[in-house]
Amino acid sequence: MTKKSSNKTILITAAIMGLIAVLLGAFGAHGLKNQVDPESINSFTTGVRYQMYHAIVCLIIGNMSVLQDTVKKRIFYFFTGGIILFSGSIYLLVIDEIIGISLSSIAFITPLGGLLLIIGWIFCILSFVKIK
Repeated sequence: MTKKSSNKTILITAAIMGLIAVLLGAFGAHGLKNQVDPESINSFTTGVRYQMYHAIVCLIIGNMSVLQDTVKKRIFYFFTGGIILFSGSIYLLVIDEIIGISLSSIAFITPLGGLLLIIGWIFCILSFVKIK
């Protein structure tokens, strides 16, 4: 993947993650209101918030010329994996009440996603420290 196409992939994916966060945020605020308890809506909102934060950071990372392409990709992959596992598992655990299927067995995925987000941030810090 060339540098330009890698940045383009990061930017497009980040924009899609941001769009999905807005859509899911609206769904959480309006569609879940009478379907699940307030604690579940709060959890759903946490997933949306983390997804949006990391989508915005990916937009910034994709535009940074001071970072090497391999570093950008590494951070992007950790953040994307973290969003999918962390936020995605929260979304599924909340809607399992609605669809009537217990998904509690996937609860272990949420902290794994959080760990990927943390590792992505560690790579960010280390990469910024190395900037000359």
